[in-house]
This record gives sequence, C-alpha cells and structure tokens, in this order.
Amino acid sequence: MPSIELRTRQSLALTPRLQQSVRLLQLSSLEFQQELRTALDTNPFLEYDSSDTEDVALATATPGEEAGALPPTDAVAAAEPDALPAEAVTSETLDSGGPDDMPGDFSGDYSSRSSARQNGDSDGSDPAEWARSQPTLREQLHDALRLYRLDDRDRAVARFIIEALDDDGYLRQDLADLADSVDLEPELTEEELLVALRLVQSLDRPGLGARSLSECLLLQVNALPPDTPGRDVARQIVEHHLERLARREQAELQKQIGCTAEELRVACALVRKLDPKPGNCYGRTEDNYVVPDVIVRQVRNKWVVTINPAVQPRARIHRMYAELFAQSAGASRSPLAQQLQEARWLIRNAQQRFDTIQRVAECIVAHQKAFFQYGEIALKPMVLRDVADELGLHESTISRATGNKYMATPRGIFEFKHFFPRELGTESGGTCSAAAVRALLKEMIAAENTRDPLSDVTLAKMLADQGVLVARRTVAKYRHLMKVPPAELRRQV
Repeated sequence: MPSIELRTRQSLALTPRLQQSVRLLQLSSLEFQQELRTALDTNPFLEYDSSDTEDVALATATPGEEAGALPPTDAVAAAEPDALPAEAVTSETLDSGGPDDMPGDFSGDYSSRSSARQNGDSDGSDPAEWARSQPTLREQLHDALRLYRLDDRDRAVARFIIEALDDDGYLRQDLADLADSVDLEPELTEEELLVALRLVQSLDRPGLGARSLSECLLLQVNALPPDTPGRDVARQIVEHHLERLARREQAELQKQIGCTAEELRVACALVRKLDPKPGNCYGRTEDNYVVPDVIVRQVRNKWVVTINPAVQPRARIHRMYAELFAQSAGASRSPLAQQLQEARWLIRNAQQRFDTIQRVAECIVAHQKAFFQYGEIALKPMVLRDVADELGLHESTISRATGNKYMATPRGIFEFKHFFPRELGTESGGTCSAAAVRALLKEMIAAENTRDPLSDVTLAKMLADQGVLVARRTVAKYRHLMKVPPAELRRQV
C-alpha cells in the first residue's frame, strides 16, 4: 500500500554568492581578469573605475636593503546614498588609462610597464628583470635573415623554412611535402628549398635546421676550426657510426675508422660536447605568461607582502544607473534587480579573494622567512593544514588560494605550492624539506669532478653523512626533477 510520511533532514547548501566566492578564489590571475571583463561587458550596473590614480612602483628591493614606505594597494570603498549603498573595489594600476581602457589588461607583459613612482623603498630596479627577455628561436633567425640581401622570393622561402622548424631546431618535414604546401608562382622546387635550408643552417648556431641527429652533429663538427684535435675522426663517427658510439663499441669503432685508441678517445669526447638540441638554447614565448598575484619585498628588514596592482581590477557600481533603478517603480520585481545584486556580489567577492590571497601569502612568508634570506636550501617542510590552522580557514580554502597563484620575490617568481615541500627525516630525529635536499644535491653535483661524476649511490651516502636519510631511488627522482643526467652521461673524458 502506498503511504505518505514526513522526514526531517539537515543538509548544507552553498548560496549563489558563496559559490561565486569559491569559484573566484580558485581562478588564476589571468582567468580572473577574463571573468571581470565578461562581467563588465554584460552587467550594466558595473563600470570601469577611471578615476585618476598615481602609478604604483613594482620595483622589488634586494635582500638586506633598507626600504621606505610601501604604496597603498588596499581596496577603496565608494560611499553611496543610504537609499542604495554601492560598493567599489579599486586598485592602482601601472597605467593611467582613459575610460575606454580596461584596467588590468595584460595584452603586454606586466613587467614592461616601467613608468613608476619611486617611494624610496627600492633601488629603482626594474621588475622586468624577473621575466625572461631572451628572444625565441624564430625571432633570432628572422633577425639574422634581415642582414642578407635577397630577392622577395628567396626571402619568403627562407622565412617559410624558419617557421617550419620545431622548437628544438630540427626540420622534421620532408622538403617535398613543404614544397607542396607553399603557394608560390612559379611552383616551388625542392632545389630551392634545399638552398634556403642551407642558408637557414648558417644564420646562427651550428646544427639548426638539421633533418636528423647525425646532420645536426655533423653541422657542428664542420663549424669547428680545422686544427681541432679529433675533428676528422668525430666527423666520421657522427656521419656513419652514431649507433656504435651509443652502444660503446670502442673496438669496432676503432676498426671501422682505422684510428688509434687515443684518437678515438679524443673524438668521442668531442662528440659528447656537441648539442643534440640546439634550439633549446633560445627563449620560449610561453615563459612570460606567468603574472604574479603578490609581490614580496624587504622593507626596513621586514618582508612585506602586497597584492600586485597589475592584477587588481578597478570596477565599481555605476552610480547613475543604480540611482535611476532605485527610483523606478517596481524595481524590486524587475529582472535588473538580480543583475544589481550580482554586481554587488562580484565586487565584494573580488575583494574577499584578494584579502584571502594576501593573508595566505603573508603566512607563507612568515613560515619561510629563511628562504628569502638564504635560498632553496633553507626551505622548511610545510603543509596546507599549517596555514589553515593559523588563519582559521578550511584546508580546501587554502588549497584554492594557493592553486595557480604566483609570488614575485627578489629571488624570482615562484608558485605558492613551491613553498610547501614535503618533510624528510634526518639521522638526528629532526626533519628537513625535500626542496632543501634538492638544493644540496645541486651543490654536490656542481662541485663534482667531471671526469669522475658522483653516482646516485654516492650522492645518497654523502647526504647520509650530513644527517639526511634518503634512498638511492629518491636521489634519482630528485635528480630527474632537476633535469640532471645520470653520472655516465655527465662524465667528460
């Protein structure tokens, strides 16, 4: 028989405002800027805050430097009439843009804006030094190509070859396929592409534009001075015997080439010094897309955290529209009432987002103060719960506040997660961080004898002598994370 019964049950539900607050907190700085731009374009009650503000200096003081007062970066609330209070979140940006400018727009690199007001809190250093400005592979080759006097067709073919190169400098497409993909009159031939390829190979570093590893190494050997010891034998090795060299078939190599053991040893050492991926020596475009959320600098021997003005938007409630809407009949039942409420929520949640990020950053800096003085080796073990307990927030909130967030310091730009290394035990019963162990490994490898490099087992024993107990496989994992090759590949004869 069907029956009807009543049951009471408690459940937690996130309000729309709380859902928006959680979502904004976990966004990166660029994603947040896009979110704000979308809201400004679609919500009539939001407008750009085009009030005149002074430029804020982003210069960072060097460690141990005496500094002055910091420029204010806190949000400013705009008072509205009692009938309709309206909040505003403002931020000082590097641009004193007009009404049509979008505050916080990152169409260019944030650190390229150098017009800043100095408050005596730095030495005038340009924060652009934190970002890499190394030209990319294609930029470097295009610049070198401009020095050659070529007709329009030859220059176009050479540019096409440059654009077809991979990031590591190799040309992995067949010349026949490239010729079919170029729309030129008359039709492009493989001979023209080969001539253009030879030109590109001579523009910059030897080895660029190679179609195979053998050709890449051969171009580098041919670029060496004729009197280089072992040059002729090395040419034969890279051209015909690379596989035997990889298998360490020394006796077979000596027999095939017809050289002495000493000549073979010198030639092999010469080959090992060549660069198999010459394109990796150039900059990458994507390296400059990280925009720090906070800036850490030393002020009167104290480390101070401020929100990066370049990511803090300037938005506010449109006063005129809000007043006209409040005076209209049936305003509370109008669909515009929801948009006004969403505008207020966005401004309040944006301010709360910045406040939470700054509190978390200040807690991180307080715990890892030794890092800013001494570097990676001084990083302490820390987990999200440590920050959550100190700030009285939930651990999931700390996780959202540290995900995809970056901190600009005098030592470089670091992700918040970088300051949470895991804990490792020591022989004395204490603890140290995994980041400190990696820093020790880096120092040991840098000081090793290149003729007899340190193996992973030896590195583990050296760490144990300093009281740090790690297994050999842990050393191998850290070495791999630091992109350091194993001992046999680091050996230089």
